[in-house]
Amino acid sequence: MSLDLAILQSQKYGLIGIRIETFGISRDSMHKRRNTGGKKKAWRKKRKLDTGNYSWGSEAVTRKTRILDVVYNASNNELVRTQTLVRSAIIQVDAAPFKQWYLQHYGVDIGRKKKAAAKKDTPEEGEATAEETKKSNHVLRKIEKRQQGRKLDPHIEEQFGSGRLLACISSRPGQCGRADGYILEGKELEFYMKKIQRKKGKGSAGAAA
Repeated sequence: MSLDLAILQSQKYGLIGIRIETFGISRDSMHKRRNTGGKKKAWRKKRKLDTGNYSWGSEAVTRKTRILDVVYNASNNELVRTQTLVRSAIIQVDAAPFKQWYLQHYGVDIGRKKKAAAKKDTPEEGEATAEETKKSNHVLRKIEKRQQGRKLDPHIEEQFGSGRLLACISSRPGQCGRADGYILEGKELEFYMKKIQRKKGKGSAGAAA
């Protein structure tokens, strides 16, 4: 047996038992399996992600946030059913990091329901005023200046109320092992909201039939 053939066979033998698939939403489930000779190799069985870096283009801010759900995929509905993370998939991410940044940057707590906010403000009015007095005049002037150019898409504000933002994956999770992307805004957001609503309508009609 030649040396090249022996190396090729040993390489093929080392690949036995290793499966590399796509990514799903969850914490990484990779663990070690013992092979012949006492060596340990990684067993890759649908490796999983539950976080990613997502940018909010109009505000020029990026935050690491949790991936909650896959809601739409233009190529295949099976990828939505199996919660598979691929490039250009439309997903829902946790709005909390962006909400926290918005409050710090503009001094506005978006996504709060008006009734709940009114109930909370009446008994704890003293606490709210105490928090406002903690901010220096310099910080208050900065926030006031930022308020002048502040614009928020009504659709995004509505999503902040539910605690979930629609986003698109722009990286390639199966190749680079990261699920990064951007928050949907404007015409693109309206387009995908219509697509998702239409899909939900078809699903409910099929269930009724």
